[in-house]
Amino acid sequence: MSSLSLTLTGAAREAAENQVPGLLDHEFASRLAAKDHTLWGVEAEDEASKRLGWVDLFEGSRQLLPQITALREELAGEGVTRVVLAGMGGSSLAPEVICATAGVELTVLDSTDPQHVASVIGADIEKTVLVVSSKSGSTVETDSQRRIVQQAMTEAGIDAQSRTVIVTDPGSPLAKSSAEAGVRAVFEADPTVGGRYSALTAFGLVPSGLAGADLESLLDDAEETLAILAEDDADNPGLRLGAAIGGTTPLRNKLVVVDAGSPLLGLGAWIEQLIAESTGKNGTGLLPVIVGDGEPELHRDADDVLTVQIIDVDAEDGTSVDNDVADLVVSSHKVRTGGSLGAQFMLWEVATAVAGALLGINPFDQPDVESAKVAARGMLDAETPESTEAEVDGAVEIRTLGSSALTDADTASLQAALKALLETVRQDGYLAVMAYLDRTSEHELESIRAQLSSLAGRPVTFGWGPRFLHSTGQFHKGGPHIGAFLQITTESEGDVEVPDRPFTLAKLIAAQAAGDAQVLADHGMPVLRVHLQDRQAGLTQLIDTVEAL
Repeated sequence: MSSLSLTLTGAAREAAENQVPGLLDHEFASRLAAKDHTLWGVEAEDEASKRLGWVDLFEGSRQLLPQITALREELAGEGVTRVVLAGMGGSSLAPEVICATAGVELTVLDSTDPQHVASVIGADIEKTVLVVSSKSGSTVETDSQRRIVQQAMTEAGIDAQSRTVIVTDPGSPLAKSSAEAGVRAVFEADPTVGGRYSALTAFGLVPSGLAGADLESLLDDAEETLAILAEDDADNPGLRLGAAIGGTTPLRNKLVVVDAGSPLLGLGAWIEQLIAESTGKNGTGLLPVIVGDGEPELHRDADDVLTVQIIDVDAEDGTSVDNDVADLVVSSHKVRTGGSLGAQFMLWEVATAVAGALLGINPFDQPDVESAKVAARGMLDAETPESTEAEVDGAVEIRTLGSSALTDADTASLQAALKALLETVRQDGYLAVMAYLDRTSEHELESIRAQLSSLAGRPVTFGWGPRFLHSTGQFHKGGPHIGAFLQITTESEGDVEVPDRPFTLAKLIAAQAAGDAQVLADHGMPVLRVHLQDRQAGLTQLIDTVEAL
């Protein structure tokens, strides 16, 4: 049985009351359910006409379930019980939350950090099936990960093709090459569903089902919820949430997302990608700021911030766990929502479509993601981006680029550089920490997010590179240019070759970081690049320096 809860207060409630009547007049909900591609304006019509398959995907998705179950049983019979998923953005974030919430193990490979990738291929390769998820197969990270894992299998005496499962669009280059190579299975996804709306297509279902998640209940809950979201009704939670996040006046474009005891593990990261990549364009958009459990966020009452609490609607006393975080949430401008995972997937997808219409943008494209990819390709054969001369302090190398407010400042020490960066954070802006490290073994670095937020008095996001490039990276470049950026890179003690490619992972991740930094700087925003010359010593120095501030 699907469950869904939504409560709005303050500016969120006011926005819903102001905007929902107009949405009802336009019959937005029923027209969306009918896949009306004109809802987002003339400029968006072409893209929207190809990207609305997510509103009626249930029959096609259910047809996949017997095939997924049969394949899982086959693999288990061969002793293959570990699922490694190579995919970026929407191809990995939905399976990650589905499996975490279901309590089943899924190894997500969405990094180009050599240390992280080496740890994945160095564990239980004999029990591993590789799921490669990519709409085209051309995503450089996913292609590199596929080559590396398959080579590790071959070196272990395993027929790599028999351990490879492909999820892609029909007729894609990856579908054709995989069929020719004789992989274990090719699952074709609905090509009319964009990556970040693909949670309930083959992209979300295949890796999750192979890992053992309950897919039937997930689809049942989602379909039941969509029936409610398709109604032109003033109480429609999709219309109300979309209006709350996209219709405040002035726009509260920082969404501080708080896990308030939700059993939906990792949902915030999925919401972050869906909203940031869908709305961050044409100089506007919404920036989710994911706050860890128990972290204070002192600026939540700022007039450009809206708090989003993901609650547990099945708490034993029948209420949410609001009281547990009451001392952390000072804002009266809140969205509180909870329920089953399938219900939340549909709620946020509909709300994002609504918010896109209110913001006057196309929620189905991602024009600025490509800019970082192009820059990274250029950096593979180029020198480091234009920046100040490097300063060295202990185990870290410091460079600045972009805004003269930073490049002209004193950055001779790490402490001075961080102070200078904090001084560039605008009163209507934010700071983004972008860490090109190993998110599994170096997660202690995330502690600096809350500390920097307290120092800046503004929202601070934390993203692991390169995965954030497929998420908040779109907002950074396509949204309002109000960000300041702390980029953290490192020397790798070991490297990983990419078979049949003219680069290693160390070179690739360095190019991705340098390319992104250059694009941000070209937009005139301040970028502080901190390079850990000694990985562990530099990491410790950085954390200690932030604490000392």
